[in-house]
Amino acid sequence: MIYQKEELLIRKLQQGEDEKHLLKWLSEPKVLEFYEGRDITFNFEDIKRKFFNRNDEIFRCMVIYQGKSIGYIQYYPINKATSTLAEYFEMEGVYGLDQFIGDLYYWNKGIGTLLISSMVNYLITQRGVNRLVMDPIISNERAIKCYGKCGFKKIRVLGEHILHEGKYRDCWLMEYTK
Repeated sequence: MIYQKEELLIRKLQQGEDEKHLLKWLSEPKVLEFYEGRDITFNFEDIKRKFFNRNDEIFRCMVIYQGKSIGYIQYYPINKATSTLAEYFEMEGVYGLDQFIGDLYYWNKGIGTLLISSMVNYLITQRGVNRLVMDPIISNERAIKCYGKCGFKKIRVLGEHILHEGKYRDCWLMEYTK
């Protein structure tokens, strides 16, 4: 277990059942609209390659709410191996976050806000993080609103920052500072 807050539990990914959840979620067009893109298709081999047995600095976790796996979150130090945000490479204690709630039943219930705010608290109090950054696509208004509620500030637009559904998309650079 990484941490628990109320009915929310975050733990490291485990092969087996977690692979099935990830494959199901990453086959859902409404999830892919904001994470990876609807033009991407995943199979079990893709899931294994992307999420398991990786020798990198990314901490990949399952989001469990009321005992049910509902989503995915990852956190990682910002550096040349994990990010393109060069302005942060020389700073100590800067981490990135990426996440999604894969089970659509749990959308728009405040769980994303609980997830982000509790992860921010965990990373700052338990991992010594000074600053957190995220880069949501500008059209992902629901996520941007959630991150704002959790204390993230819009810093600047990252022009054509991410290839998503065949086009380079603008993203907001959002930052939380301790």
